[in-house]
Amino acid sequence: MAQSESANDMKAAQSTYNSFIGTLKWSVPLIAALVALVVILIAP
Repeated sequence: MAQSESANDMKAAQSTYNSFIGTLKWSVPLIAALVALVVILIAP
């Protein structure tokens, strides 16, 4: 019984991790592009 619960916890953890990494793949470049745009607009 404990082995099955541990396996389910690991599957849930991997799913959460994969979702987090997938979000980072899109959000980090998007934030970097926005920061670059703001810097270009502010720079004299």
